[in-house]
Amino acid sequence: MLWLPLFAFLSLSLVARAASQDEARQKLVALAAAGNGVIKLDSDSFDLLTAPNRDWSAAIHFTALDPRRRCAPCKEFNPSWVEVARAWTKAPAVHRNNHFFATIDFDDGGLVFQKLGLSSAPVVHVYPAAEGPRAKSRTDPSKYDFSHGFDAEPLAEHLSIHTPVRIPYSKPFDWGRWTTIAAGVLAFAVTLRFISPILMSRWTWAIVTIAVSLVMTSGYMFTRIRGSPFMGHDGNWIAGGFQNQYGQEVQVIAVVYGVLGLAFVMLTMVIPYQTTAQRQRFQIYLWSAIVMSVYSILIVLFKVKNRGYPFRLLL
Repeated sequence: MLWLPLFAFLSLSLVARAASQDEARQKLVALAAAGNGVIKLDSDSFDLLTAPNRDWSAAIHFTALDPRRRCAPCKEFNPSWVEVARAWTKAPAVHRNNHFFATIDFDDGGLVFQKLGLSSAPVVHVYPAAEGPRAKSRTDPSKYDFSHGFDAEPLAEHLSIHTPVRIPYSKPFDWGRWTTIAAGVLAFAVTLRFISPILMSRWTWAIVTIAVSLVMTSGYMFTRIRGSPFMGHDGNWIAGGFQNQYGQEVQVIAVVYGVLGLAFVMLTMVIPYQTTAQRQRFQIYLWSAIVMSVYSILIVLFKVKNRGYPFRLLL
């Protein structure tokens, strides 16, 4: 009959321990409800949450939000943490009360930071259950890897591995992004309304076609395919030889060809329609001088490319 008192003692111990665990759980549930899903910890409540006989799991956020600490990453990460914790409040109570989200600030639990050897923030530790059906063989906390960034989505994805059920997190509607897109579309539509006469003009497309043709015939694709530098290492912008060309050389040649083309167009298509002889004569002299001057510049450039070329015009 000696085993009866021993059995009674063990039973009472188990009942007392279960009652103590249930009391601690109810206290944590009340703290989580008061914090909208996040338990605000200090040194005492941290010990309660991480008690060695816990049959619940916990995700704890170590931070330093006081402005005096000047912890910019803490301020950046905190909204994501609160968002994921708030999403966990939507889980069924039977699962929600077996995992808790908590935050401990350095100014509220400096001794905890010292005990864990934490010298930076933010840090997230996940404490698995030590007893019960969800108990793990190792009760040491795991650390969240911030290489995924401070966004809430990867955080919820990672913590769902440790929660009784998946965290019911859904990415909130990005009002800022879609408002920006809508404003951009509206601005484009209004702009298109006012510039449509320009876009419908044949002169607009003629100018664009001529500009593209000038740039391409001046060697733009040649320099792009070969990856030519904008200019030489010695500051020269003309590359010697016909198998070499710099990016700045393309721009100069395009301008030279464009001015020469414009001059010939003026001489052949515009000047004949001038109403007075004096105006015709002046424009003929002007554009002929431009042709001679710019063409002499083109010959100079050709001499640089083809070293030893003996001819020149004006320069």
